[in-house]
Amino acid sequence: MASTSRQDADVSANSPFSLENLYMDPDDGRQRFLLELEFVQCLANPNYIHYLAQNRYFEDEAFIGYLKYLQYWKRPEYVKFIMYPHSLYFLNLLQNANFRSAMAHPATKELAHKQQFYFWKNYKNNRLKHAMSRHVAEPVASASASASSPPPLLLTADAITASTAVPAPSHM
Repeated sequence: MASTSRQDADVSANSPFSLENLYMDPDDGRQRFLLELEFVQCLANPNYIHYLAQNRYFEDEAFIGYLKYLQYWKRPEYVKFIMYPHSLYFLNLLQNANFRSAMAHPATKELAHKQQFYFWKNYKNNRLKHAMSRHVAEPVASASASASSPPPLLLTADAITASTAVPAPSHM
């Protein structure tokens, strides 16, 4: 009797439907990673968010929990895989119930889409203007600072090693 129950246990453990095999991931989470990455990146599209709102996905508490779970994509080890950074911005906005309900309206979807378009259209120019203004401001600031302060000391490799040399131990 004991041998048959042991055989049944061995058979059930080797069965593809056993509890041990039920939650095993055959590809070590690669497929889940790719599916979640694709979903998060779809959130960069205001039309898709509007679709989700229109089809009442945002009324499902499980889906809201899933959106909260997806916040891990903002961590540095995951953010490097994101190709559309707006997806993370919209993921943040989707944590707010007011934004979720507003995205059900076509006017809000269009507003978000236009704002996104204008950001993309002007992003490069705005960055160049910002970089140029910083570049022009730096020499002026350094010129005024050099007039009031003594010239900086030049550090050589010899000066660095001399200042970091360890004193010899005393024989007391």
